[in-house]
Amino acid sequence: MTTLFTSYRLGGLTLPNRVVMAPMTRVRAAAGGLATPSMAAYYAQRATAGLIVSEGVQPSLIGQSNPGTPGLHTDEQVASWRPVTAAVHANGGRIFAQIMHGGRVSHPDTTGVRPVGPSAVPAVGEVFTPTGPQPAPTPRALDTTEVPEHARSYALAARRAVDAGFDGVELHGANGYLISQFLSSNANLRTDSYGGPVAHRIRFAVEAVAATVDAVGAARTGIRLSPGGTFWGVEETEVRELYTALLTELARLEVAYVHLEATADEETLVALRRAWPGTLVMNPVLPMGPKQTGRDDADHWLGLGADLISFGRAFIANPDLVERLRGSLPIAPVDEATYYQGGDAGYLTYSAHQYSA
Repeated sequence: MTTLFTSYRLGGLTLPNRVVMAPMTRVRAAAGGLATPSMAAYYAQRATAGLIVSEGVQPSLIGQSNPGTPGLHTDEQVASWRPVTAAVHANGGRIFAQIMHGGRVSHPDTTGVRPVGPSAVPAVGEVFTPTGPQPAPTPRALDTTEVPEHARSYALAARRAVDAGFDGVELHGANGYLISQFLSSNANLRTDSYGGPVAHRIRFAVEAVAATVDAVGAARTGIRLSPGGTFWGVEETEVRELYTALLTELARLEVAYVHLEATADEETLVALRRAWPGTLVMNPVLPMGPKQTGRDDADHWLGLGADLISFGRAFIANPDLVERLRGSLPIAPVDEATYYQGGDAGYLTYSAHQYSA
């Protein structure tokens, strides 16, 4: 019988359990988008996860969404990540880098350049900047000839990630960022081969994944998706058709996994599970929603055909989450005020459960 603690073969890796640490922005990077010793300690503390997916890492300066986030587009950034991946591996863990191009969810005060997107349509809401939240600016619509360059940026970052010691990469295709913007029917108003019908709206995602597979191999490439999600004001029409078409193309590329968020109804998500023949990582609750993933949610989705289950907030406050889940021990609450405040408080200060001898 498959349980959360059954091992799993993912590409060239053997995962000792099916618990995945979901990618979570923590804005603890140093100036220049450099990873830090505190980040090495943070991820190493959580290395009992079957797989860790890092916070979103920008593949280029123009791809940076928030201040204080790390990058993978300079030699210095690559060097700064090596102690992080080494610390995870020394503790017996496995770690993928999530590659995140923010697209229109950015600001010139953060990057020094105007954000880009599929169309000149601003995101809904305020974006983070070095001086505080500001209204999302109107992005510059990418010219058709520019789009392939941004698709390739994921592949270039993936090469750097492997050079930095990561076991693979996850493309951030969810939550209203660049890939999600191209999938959208209201952020993407293009009339060229990257917009309009479903076959065109999935093209950017497929090209980004294909370039990454060519760069580092299918076994090292995953993608995260949020079907029907409305983050940053994106909307999607024909959700089931859109994602079934995308999953069909991803299956041809034989990527290591698809990571789905619970942004659609369960019937739709189960249909997408059936449409996807490969490894499925399932995030059972809405990211940043009112509920935090627990053991019951994990078991439910394993029963529905998911292979791996990702946990987000629970991993922030419980570095030993796998052991707590295995022993049915209490899950400590997270202090939301420390998510993005910087420093080690609320980052390295959560302790493991005190186990009796």
